[in-house]
Amino acid sequence: MEPTHPLVADYVLAHSTQPDELLRELVAETREATGGAAGMQISHDEGALLTLLTRLVGARKAVEVGVFTGYSSICIARGLADGGRLLACDVSEEWTAVARRYWERAGVADRVELALAPALETLRALPTEPELDIAFIDADKASYPAYYEEIVPRLRPGGLVVLDNVFLGGRVLDPAFTGPSHLAMRGLNELIATDPRVEAVMLPVRDGVTIARKR
Repeated sequence: MEPTHPLVADYVLAHSTQPDELLRELVAETREATGGAAGMQISHDEGALLTLLTRLVGARKAVEVGVFTGYSSICIARGLADGGRLLACDVSEEWTAVARRYWERAGVADRVELALAPALETLRALPTEPELDIAFIDADKASYPAYYEEIVPRLRPGGLVVLDNVFLGGRVLDPAFTGPSHLAMRGLNELIATDPRVEAVMLPVRDGVTIARKR
């Protein structure tokens, strides 16, 4: 199932703020270096959305769960207010080595702290005070509910959590798919829609993006 018609998707890409040359180079290198895994990289309309949301909330404290080669990190870091910091969580030294190079080239390396460890460990070690301005989740799908539950209490009122791939290629819409990732994402989507802690909207952007704002 195609969540978004290809013609609509192409039109959206063409009419969103375009990526600069550095981001285009990162996309090309990611395709060459990671092969089929390159599909894990966000598209440039999502990147533009992340930068915009980060700027709109005046974010100074941000968290990213799932770095890959660093495209989304750059987009978030570019949107941070002066003195802002992004905690970027991942477990792959190979892929984040690419990210580190591009953070340097983008001039945002001083705003990004890379945590190479299981993300749940990193999140649970954060202060429990509600002080995060924005968080982006784009990692192993079966763990999304756990990431969400660690992040929401740490968001300040008005803070955002953004979740990618909430459609799982349309498979969350089909009850025939009952794998761990499908069940976890389906359950989390239902939870967020009724979670009294947040107000949320699910957008048909790429593979589905949910934006939830802490009340």
